[in-house]
Amino acid sequence: MESINPILLIASIMVSATPILLAAIGETVVERSGVLNLGVEGMMITGAVVGFAVAVNSGSPGAGFAAAALASAVLSLSFGVLTQLLLSNQVATGLGLTLVGLGLSALIGKPYEGMKSPTLPKLDLGPLSDLPILGRILFSHDIMVYLSIALVAAVWAVLKFTRAGLILRAVGENHDAAHALGYKVVRIRLMAIFFGGACAGLGGAYLSLVRVPQWTEGMTAGAGWIALAIVVFASWRPWRVLIGAYLFGGVTVLQLNLQAAGADVPVAILSASPYLVTILVLVIISARGVHGAPGSLGRPFHPGL
Repeated sequence: MESINPILLIASIMVSATPILLAAIGETVVERSGVLNLGVEGMMITGAVVGFAVAVNSGSPGAGFAAAALASAVLSLSFGVLTQLLLSNQVATGLGLTLVGLGLSALIGKPYEGMKSPTLPKLDLGPLSDLPILGRILFSHDIMVYLSIALVAAVWAVLKFTRAGLILRAVGENHDAAHALGYKVVRIRLMAIFFGGACAGLGGAYLSLVRVPQWTEGMTAGAGWIALAIVVFASWRPWRVLIGAYLFGGVTVLQLNLQAAGADVPVAILSASPYLVTILVLVIISARGVHGAPGSLGRPFHPGL
């Protein structure tokens, strides 16, 4: 069995965790507003195909990321209109959104199969990139890796220290009380859903433009469901979302490295290990009880009642 380079392993974890982190931090904001959107997988795969198509046709990965964020945000608004204005069931509508995203992406992506896309360059951080060990691990990544971490910090700061964050949390905890105080519950939730969709789109585009710079049907491979699980694992707290995403990224990268190194473990077990770990974590959390869930999570809001 070949040896695994620990420095490259840790550096790979940051890249592997980024798409899940982007989707999970967006879903955290959505759920803190009291909405349960199970359509993250559909929004991610839509972002992946739209981002890839725009990047290939424009030659600009930046344009691809922008288009992916917009496309997934618009798709998420369809979920918002159905659940917040027409009061459809959030679980069923979210599952429907995933199916729509998967079907739409297969249709759009058909002409792009086998193509390569332009990808993001690594940032030149000068002397930091040349540092022994730390330079390779922390300072040799593309801008989206750092943007995802900055996004976590921004969401944490907004939720904890700003009036907008307080209002969002109030709507998520008790939408009737928030409505009685004069806050526009539906409008606030639609904005949260739009933001969550944009983040999921960025995560999907990262998969098709950076992780594997090509389009493959179904390439998210359950990443959206993992992002949903991480939000619960993190008890709806942004910094814990970061830790959860990096833990999952670590398991994913480790199993790939073990396969490449020729570990004496069946490939099927190694490939399934990230999902088995996720299920195990959720079982443990469920057994101990979930703490920190927003009080109005998943409940329909009837403003006239």
